[in-house]
Amino acid sequence: MAGDTPLSSRSDKLKKAISWVSETLQANPELSRNNLLDEALLRFDLSPADCEFLLKHFSE
Repeated sequence: MAGDTPLSSRSDKLKKAISWVSETLQANPELSRNNLLDEALLRFDLSPADCEFLLKHFSE
């Protein structure tokens, strides 16, 4: 089935990471974004391209 491709799961991981980072920053704006992004990269097992995307859009 086309919906079960690795690309689809990679996209889901990135969406979950973006949501988690956004929610965490809203609840705790005093947290270090860099530390939070490092945690997200590990927590969601993101690819290098996904990591770069998060860093570009959420870095301080």
